[in-house]
Amino acid sequence: MNKKKISRRTLLGGAATAAVVLFKSSYGKMIQAAIPESALLTDDPTKIQGPPPGKVGTRSPFEHPVKKPSDISSRTPLQDLYGTITPSDLHYERHHGGVPAIDPHQYELLIHGMVDKPMVFTLADLKRFPSVSRICFLECSGNFRGSKETLMPQEVCGLTSQSEWTGVMLSTLFREVGVQPKASWFLAEGSDAAVMTRSIPVKKAWDDAMVVYAQNGEAIRPEQGYPARLLLPGWEGNTSVKWLRRIELSDQPYMTREETSKYTYPVKDRIRQFSFGMDARSIITYPAFPQQVEKGWIEIRGIAWSGWGKIAKVEISTDNGKSWHPARLQEPVLDKAHTAFRYLWQWDGNTTAIMSRATDETGYTQPTLQQLIAARGADMGGYHLNPVTAWVIQRDGKVLFRPEKWK
Repeated sequence: MNKKKISRRTLLGGAATAAVVLFKSSYGKMIQAAIPESALLTDDPTKIQGPPPGKVGTRSPFEHPVKKPSDISSRTPLQDLYGTITPSDLHYERHHGGVPAIDPHQYELLIHGMVDKPMVFTLADLKRFPSVSRICFLECSGNFRGSKETLMPQEVCGLTSQSEWTGVMLSTLFREVGVQPKASWFLAEGSDAAVMTRSIPVKKAWDDAMVVYAQNGEAIRPEQGYPARLLLPGWEGNTSVKWLRRIELSDQPYMTREETSKYTYPVKDRIRQFSFGMDARSIITYPAFPQQVEKGWIEIRGIAWSGWGKIAKVEISTDNGKSWHPARLQEPVLDKAHTAFRYLWQWDGNTTAIMSRATDETGYTQPTLQQLIAARGADMGGYHLNPVTAWVIQRDGKVLFRPEKWK
């Protein structure tokens, strides 16, 4: 990093000048940026006062984690994160019709259909009910890419993030309106331009579904469904309908546009539909492309998760899958949540491939891509793909993603 000296005269005079510096990002890329001189390191940092009281702090100018955007989504920079909580501004995004601007004072949630007492809830109404907070992941059902060597963890499966969500249990609202015994499905409808809708089994509402209005200690952000969204822990992200405005109870699914033209796909001689739960998965986030490592001790790090419960174990292979060794899980291991894992490994400098595989508390073990193909067929579509992924470490220490052959 280039470091420009700041004179005492500059400090006392409060000159609003800037310097251009080169620095290395957390995944090894050199970035050039203009940074105010007041932000640069000095020989005596105790002579620089911090921001005035009340000013909102921001990340250090030397830290630049960014979401990787596409036309309808943006991916969380998994390789840049520490721990398991995703900062709210780095949470992945996926939308079907833009991000609506909704006045929280005008917000209403209608619950009707097969209920004893149809009701409309304002945001203030929702906040008057007993609140619940829980940590869990969200994941898009199309969360997999694997076509080239120059992919970062963010690009391979960055459509997953984890937050602490706060809101009201949907079961509380269902008791308020009096759901009728024969009601077995409900329709969740959003306020976006696509009017995103999904049919959800009522039993999920009685289990752990929530209507949430806060994320990581603050109001959920517009891209995440402000002012309120549905949260279905462990289920594919599109079912956790954002900008939730209507819930209708019925005795059958609604067969909406999204659950017939999308999120439904062939499995050999059958059609797979309403496949809500996200299966166990893991990914190594260090070392990974585009990092470069040195011979010797390396701590392999990553995250694992399952929509069916807790992660029971993660295994690491450092010899291209010939042998597997247990990784250490970071406590506490939470239900339907990202779990960090670590494995200390001494690299001998020879070319090899490293990979991880997760097993959840149901006994399900993350499959290879070839096992997925054997179970579903080569034309299985782009949803619910959770294959074991490998990183190749070359003799010079460069790390590349290893694409898998589909046939």
